[in-house]
Amino acid sequence: MNHAKTLTIDDLNTIRKRARAALELREENTVEKTDQCCGLATGTPHLQLLCCGGTGCKASKSHEIVDNLKEAIKKHGIESKVEVVTTGCFGFCEKGPIVKIIPDNTFYTQVKPEDAEEIVTTHIIGGKRVERLLYVDPKTEKSVSDSKHMDFYRKQKRIALRNCGLIDPENIDEYIARDGYQALAHCLTERTPEEVIDIIKKSGLRGRGGAGFPTGMKWGFARGYQADHKYVVCNADEGDPGAFMDRSIMEGDPNSVIEAMALCGYCIGSSEGLIYIRAEYPLAVHRLKVAIEQAREYGLLGKRILGSDFDFDIEIRYGAGAFVCGEETALIHSMEGKRGEPTLKPPFPAESGYNGYPTNVNNVETLANVPIIITKGADWFASIGTEKSKGTKVFALAGKINNVGLIEVPMGTTLREIIYDIGGGVKNGKKFKAVQTGGPSGGCLTEKHLDIPIDYESLGAAGSMMGSGGMIVMDEDDCMVSVAKFYLEFTVGESCGKCTPCRIGNKRMLEILTRITEGKGTMDDIEHLKSLAATIKDTALCGLGQTSPNPILSTIDNFYDEYVEHVKKHVCRAKQCKALLTYTVNPEKCKGCGACARNCPADAIMGDVRKPHVINPFKCIRCGMCQSRCRFDAIHVF
Repeated sequence: MNHAKTLTIDDLNTIRKRARAALELREENTVEKTDQCCGLATGTPHLQLLCCGGTGCKASKSHEIVDNLKEAIKKHGIESKVEVVTTGCFGFCEKGPIVKIIPDNTFYTQVKPEDAEEIVTTHIIGGKRVERLLYVDPKTEKSVSDSKHMDFYRKQKRIALRNCGLIDPENIDEYIARDGYQALAHCLTERTPEEVIDIIKKSGLRGRGGAGFPTGMKWGFARGYQADHKYVVCNADEGDPGAFMDRSIMEGDPNSVIEAMALCGYCIGSSEGLIYIRAEYPLAVHRLKVAIEQAREYGLLGKRILGSDFDFDIEIRYGAGAFVCGEETALIHSMEGKRGEPTLKPPFPAESGYNGYPTNVNNVETLANVPIIITKGADWFASIGTEKSKGTKVFALAGKINNVGLIEVPMGTTLREIIYDIGGGVKNGKKFKAVQTGGPSGGCLTEKHLDIPIDYESLGAAGSMMGSGGMIVMDEDDCMVSVAKFYLEFTVGESCGKCTPCRIGNKRMLEILTRITEGKGTMDDIEHLKSLAATIKDTALCGLGQTSPNPILSTIDNFYDEYVEHVKKHVCRAKQCKALLTYTVNPEKCKGCGACARNCPADAIMGDVRKPHVINPFKCIRCGMCQSRCRFDAIHVF
């Protein structure tokens, strides 16, 4: 492989110093008076406009915002004084697309492409903020210009996400300016592999993919096995519904993953890295490719990295979106061109993994923590979090929550703080009902669990799990029986079918849940669910099958009365189970306009013009079209 340039450690430091100057303005607290607006009219010599370039904001045309900002800057002839930078995700997805002005840290939300000209003329040139684009605090109803003063960010601590929303992910110099590749340089010149592994062990870092296994111990196992070849694998096969933690890290800070893989390769004695990523992540794939190529051009991947004897390079392998391939042995089989099925352990991948060679598998978020742990030290990382769960955790906060977004909080933060302080509470003033943590493998926690600390042990004791970091909030309008059915449908569809408990047992549980939601269940069905769930947990082959009953067991434990209502009263209090609903017309409110009858796809509504109509319950398919089209609130649902 030919490199355009092979960096020495001195070269790396030179790049860091040069690029650092451009990044200093973006650091927190660099502007003493953030209430003052900066602009060319106020004498500010240089301004930067950071625009979110994550998948969510790009879907809302953030790329057009960037183009329009550049066009406006060029039109006004101020290119030498203003720079537009596309970054990764800022996290506050509910308010995207986001444009942040540096150095005054003005945080513009829900920006549209047509707003670009006004931002340039009013703020950049005129030195006055565009008030209508500022975030409005729902509590005070006052505009907030700086993200540091927003509740969404106040309790967060960004470690894995430290560079997301701050640097250009397609410019390796900006990563280097943020101490990027310093950990690798330090370890290659001053630390033995055993010493580096010991640092990771002392930090207390545990796997962020769901299992929570100590990362340093895992690296130590892989180092302990002798072989001609070893592999470092990054698990980027993020499959939980509503989860986008790993995707955002790869889109916003791909070099942190690359550096961590190189560090792992140095520690375990591997020269080959593989990133297994689902093909549905095109932007993440693109940015990884750019980062890998730039690292190769600098000689940070390839032969004799930084003048040492260490060789390491990375290839990308694509997955087809199978949830089960998030399990490390299934992932390895998929990369080998085989069916994505798990195998019984031992042997663990550290002994016999990819192509039969020792293999270390870590997920994206786990790896993103590694370089900064080396740079700042094990004690620094271990001082954050709880006794057994160190550091921070990234969550994709979604569902019936006001502030949907990507958050990172110290371990030990409570669910209440996340949902009400960071998340801004439940949408539309509805009552909180439950929160699902851990995706399809997790459980539904209720109001009584709001004050438990977020860590591996506490969530497990409450009947849920950390998982990879999905967190979906539900309100009073959610039926917990239907929620359990939704997650089980996902698991059944994603099961590889290799073991009988998962292939058959989950199918039987889904049939029972379907009967209950259709009003055909019995009390014995609830007992059968619990019995089947316990059997599957004990006998399924892999983590997918072993944890698949969690949503059922947690909803039965916490919402048993809803199951009973479905079975005995044939009632769904949340009005989500269609088979249990009855649509009727209130004759006192019905004006006989015929809108409901005209829009009924089943011709189930009868009546004369200007006279109350009637719904035939035997023909009604409970689609809700009549209720949505009625202008007089005459359609009632029971």
